[in-house]
Amino acid sequence: MSKEIEFSDQVILVTGPAGNLGSAVIRKFLANGARMLLIDHLPDRLASLYPEIEKNPDHLMIPEVDLRDQDQVNSAIQLAIKTYGRIDCLIHTAGGFQMGERVHEISSQSWDHLIDLNLKTLLNVSHAVIPQMLDQKHGKIITIGARPSLEGKAQMGAYSVAKAGVARLTESMAAELKSQGINVNCILPGTIDTPQNRQEMPNADRTRWVTPDSLAEVIYFLCSQAAKDIHGALIPVYGA
Repeated sequence: MSKEIEFSDQVILVTGPAGNLGSAVIRKFLANGARMLLIDHLPDRLASLYPEIEKNPDHLMIPEVDLRDQDQVNSAIQLAIKTYGRIDCLIHTAGGFQMGERVHEISSQSWDHLIDLNLKTLLNVSHAVIPQMLDQKHGKIITIGARPSLEGKAQMGAYSVAKAGVARLTESMAAELKSQGINVNCILPGTIDTPQNRQEMPNADRTRWVTPDSLAEVIYFLCSQAAKDIHGALIPVYGA
């Protein structure tokens, strides 16, 4: 995708900025002039990962924010709005995966963990960000689903439900907000080519995996004006 789509001075909020996908997204938007707003839950991780952003007054990093805590999320977003006056795009890459038990063996701890990481975080960030987007009468929201959200897999019951919930919330938000200048869409990655997945699946055919950079390109497009007529899409990005 070419650099003809520019994001000069637009404010891009990325949750999960320390992850492989979050990092790829940040690099893509930084290269095209965006002002980055990064929210993470650890105190020092962002500064060590992005020293060039920490020292740049055009960008804002907010550490020690638990996205599962609505009050903490609200405080972070209010700081962002006070700093920038707006949020043009929310890219919610925060979430989590783990193989689980069979459905009849799912523990309440496993269930709550995956629902909180994938659904509660999305709800909390949406609660905080969407009113500002409504006031400014524009915005883009990109969520991250998963292939198992379309079809349940063995020992992925809780994860499949959590990501199916992300898809349904995306569709509902799109239906509610599309007439008010806000686009909400979801990408469904296949297996992502990350160091962690390479270690866990050493014999897998990695030529069929999708790279974080490829996913970042799709997200970049969805945040652009070129995608202004796309609402509530669940976009598969599976690789080869």
